[in-house]
Amino acid sequence: MDALVRPIASAACDLDRRLVVSPSPFETPFALGHEAVGEIVDLAGDDSALRVGQRVVIPWHISCGTCDNCRRGLPGACASVPRLASYGTSAGGLWGGLFDELVRVPWAQHNLTPLPPSVEPFLAASAADNLTDAFQAVRPTLAAQPDAEVLVVGGTASLGLLTVLSAIALGAANVTYLDVDEGRCAKAAAAGATVVTAGEYPDRLDGSFDLVVEASASTAGFRCALMSTRPGGTCVVRSVYFAELRLPYFALYGTGINLVVGPPHAGPHVPDVLKLIDAGTLDPSPILSGPFSYDDAVEILLDPPSAKPVFTRSER
Repeated sequence: MDALVRPIASAACDLDRRLVVSPSPFETPFALGHEAVGEIVDLAGDDSALRVGQRVVIPWHISCGTCDNCRRGLPGACASVPRLASYGTSAGGLWGGLFDELVRVPWAQHNLTPLPPSVEPFLAASAADNLTDAFQAVRPTLAAQPDAEVLVVGGTASLGLLTVLSAIALGAANVTYLDVDEGRCAKAAAAGATVVTAGEYPDRLDGSFDLVVEASASTAGFRCALMSTRPGGTCVVRSVYFAELRLPYFALYGTGINLVVGPPHAGPHVPDVLKLIDAGTLDPSPILSGPFSYDDAVEILLDPPSAKPVFTRSER
C-alpha cells in the first residue's frame, strides 16, 4: 500500500549541512531532506492502522518490510530497492525529499509510524533519522550492560548531543562527552554529561569506556573513538564519511573491540523513541532551533544556526 504524505515538520540532518556546501558522491540534482513528520493525504489500498489526516513519522529509508533484510530489522539495507534507497539523496534512486510539498511512501503500512497525539511534530521530526540513530547507537549495549561507561565523541551539530540525551534517557550512569566546540560541550553538560573540551581530538581519551559512539565526522575523532574503547568494548561509528579511512588495525588487534558501522535502521525503533518523547524522558528540544518556515529553508540551510533547524507548516 502506498501513501501520499505532506511533510509538516522537517529537520535538517547533520548530513544535509554537508550536502549543501560540500562535494559528495551523490549524483545531482536531487531533492533534499530525509527527516520529517507528515500528514497522510491519500492512501492507495486498505489498511486499518493508517488513515487520511493522520500524523506520521516518515523514516529516511525506503523499505519493503518483507525481504530477508527487512525481516531481520535492517530496513536501511532493504533488498527490494537499490542499496541506500532513501529520501534526500540520489544514492538509491530518486524518491524525492522531505522538504517537498508531497512525497510518496511505498509500503506505507510498514514504513510509517503514527505520531502520538500529545507529541509535537517539531520534536519528533528527527526521529526519522538522527534521533533514532542516536538512540539505537546506545540502546543495545545499555540494555545488556546498564552500568556501561559511555563516551560520545561529538563534532557534528546534533548527532553527538542527541546520543548524550538518548544514553541519559536510557539510564546510563556515566556519560562522557568529548568535543572541540565549547557551545556543544555546554549543551552536553546541561544534559548531565561529564564534558571534556579539547582544542583538538586526542589520540586516546583516558578512561575505561565500554561503549564509544563516534559522531565527530572527523578523521581524528574517528581514531580517538577507536583507541578510547576499552578491550572487549564496543565502538559505534555514526558519522558518514565520503572517503576511505585508515584503520589502526594493529593497535586494535591488541584490544579486540567490537566495531559497529552502517546506516541507521530507523523504522523498527521509531515507536520506542516516540514513547520516550511522549513520556518526557527524552526531550530533544535543547538541540533544536526554530521552528522556521519552509519558505526560508534555502536561506537557512545555506547559513544554518548552530542548533538543528526544524521547519514547520500548518496542517490542513
